[in-house]
Amino acid sequence: MTQELVFATNNAHKTEEVAKILAPNYKVFNLKDINCLVDIPETGGTFAENATLKSTYVFETFGLDCFADDSGLEVEALNNEPGIYSARYSGVKDDATNLRLLLKNMEGKTDRRARFKTVISLLKDGENHLFEGVIEGTIRTTQSGANGFGYDPIFQPDGYEITFAEMDMSEKNKISHRALAMQKLIEFLKR
Repeated sequence: MTQELVFATNNAHKTEEVAKILAPNYKVFNLKDINCLVDIPETGGTFAENATLKSTYVFETFGLDCFADDSGLEVEALNNEPGIYSARYSGVKDDATNLRLLLKNMEGKTDRRARFKTVISLLKDGENHLFEGVIEGTIRTTQSGANGFGYDPIFQPDGYEITFAEMDMSEKNKISHRALAMQKLIEFLKR
């Protein structure tokens, strides 16, 4: 029997990708599919809290099993900023502005260590399950590459000589923080 599961996102491409992986056991819907037009507030202090706020909102409002994610970049020399504020680090939701601010804040810093982190909250049958994915790397001093989004042009994952933005999308999707967390979620659901 096929179960239904909501992915708390408005990104149709992400939904389609996950739906293919979870088929035929799960039918995956996104927020638009269930007519959830609310911008669910992310007022938590951690990635786990924000992901849980989103999955809980859908579960309590629509009565549907749901998973949601929250992701961001943590830079060691900046006390793990921008962290949960990655998408609005500069005060606005603008990738280019946020990236420029991060580079400015990193000027003169020799410790370039950073990590991308994703936490997925799955609320299924009233129980919350968390799955984390982390990829370590360094912050480059200049941008490089045209693929990806956000901080991808300055993040070089460990073991690579190129940034996320220089990678082919299929290559990035195999090693990214989101891919690692998603893999754990999928393994859990397939059990």
